[in-house]
Amino acid sequence: MGDVAAHVEAIRERIAQACAAAGRDVASVTLVAASKSQPAERLRAAWAAGVRTFGENRVQEAAGKRAELADLAEAEWHLLGPLQSNKVRQAAELFNTFHALDRPKILTAVAAEAQRRGSTVDGFVEVNLAGEASKHGFAPQGLARELTPLRELPGLRLVGLMAIPPPGPDAEASRPWFRKLRALRDELASTPGWEGFSGWLSMGMSDDFAVAIEEGATHVRVGTALFGPRG
Repeated sequence: MGDVAAHVEAIRERIAQACAAAGRDVASVTLVAASKSQPAERLRAAWAAGVRTFGENRVQEAAGKRAELADLAEAEWHLLGPLQSNKVRQAAELFNTFHALDRPKILTAVAAEAQRRGSTVDGFVEVNLAGEASKHGFAPQGLARELTPLRELPGLRLVGLMAIPPPGPDAEASRPWFRKLRALRDELASTPGWEGFSGWLSMGMSDDFAVAIEEGATHVRVGTALFGPRG
């Protein structure tokens, strides 16, 4: 599993370079190891290399991995993919943070389940920046108006926004979309009722995370560049 350790080191170096270029503290960026379809032993190798945050796309797959890696008690588990209503209860048992809360019904359900459990979870709101039919998420237009009534749901702390840009020829093609998400974050932060908003930005994956960091990403979701091709 030495390749995983080498990849982690290389990614951390690229994160440091992007932070330096943007005049940011490297501690302001969280590396989320996107571990979908990766075997548990590769997650363990990433843990040994210092990774502490893992992101899964499917609730059932995450349940199996958490059982196999139960000794990694300090690991944080983030749900990166969309969540179905019938999986909310199980997801609330498994994940600290939700990156793809894509509609009011899911925000409300996650909040209610967390409250039932006597806990509070962190949530990113997914935004469909380009209005793509193939992607989930809130529309950028009127985002503050739609989210403000959901801001104070007990059990759910809205910490930021998440997006996946449309496919492009290179990393630079993602930059305008990252800037758009940052602008939406800034608009939310200046809206009455959003005082104390963390304003985190979950954006950037293996091909474009350095550009995302230059544009303000606080959480980058890196899978293939860290683990290699999915199993």
